[in-house]
Parts: sequence; C-alpha cells; structure tokens
Amino acid sequence: MRKMRTYREYLIDIFTDRDEAIEHLQVALEDYQAHGNIDIFLFLLETVVEAQGGIAKLAKQADTKPQVLSDALTGDGIPLIDRLGTVLKVLGYRLSIQPLELENPNLETTTMTGQAATAPPAENQSMS
Repeated sequence: MRKMRTYREYLIDIFTDRDEAIEHLQVALEDYQAHGNIDIFLFLLETVVEAQGGIAKLAKQADTKPQVLSDALTGDGIPLIDRLGTVLKVLGYRLSIQPLELENPNLETTTMTGQAATAPPAENQSMS
C-alpha cells in the first residue's frame, strides 16, 4: 500500500529544485501584491527554507544564529519587507521589482515629495 503524503511534504520534495522554488515564490508574491494575502507566501517561503536544508543549515551558510533567521521569518517587530529580504537573500533569491504597465504612458504620477513626475513612454522602459 502506498503511503499518503501531506501537501507540505509534496511541496518540500518539489522545492528542493531551486527553479521550482523560485517559480512558486514569484507566483505567491504576485498573489500577495494583487490580493494582500501574505499567508500563502509565508507558508511557501517557510516550506522552501525547510526543503533547502532548514533554518540551521541556512543560518550557518549566512554566518548567523538560527534564531536570527527564524525571527526573520516569524518576528512581529520587524517590517515585512525586511523579513522577506533577509530570508530570500539567505536562500540566494531577491525580490524582483518591475514597473507596472501604464494604460496611458504619459500619465502623471505624484512622487514622495509631492512633485509630479511624468512616466516615460513604454518603449523607453526596457531594462535590457
């Protein structure tokens, strides 16, 4: 008789492949950015950490204490972007930030200083 696995056990097997882990995390990050549900992203991130050796191994690779890395995943006092950045860096990943496609390429946006900034035409936004 075949042993049944949990969904998390299945994901751990998949996430030993770095490309699979990156693909799933990117989709979860996009979902978070679109819908604000961080729970799925954090679940997948914790699963990737486990699949790629666990907190202790990754902390050793980062030359830090396991508690520091664990706190980066679960700590309430650290801003979310800092927690994600710390864990992803240890895994050898980074957040990918790309400009949104504007419906009107000449749309004016307001900057943090309150000054208007005009978005450049889409054909000039290539980062190649």
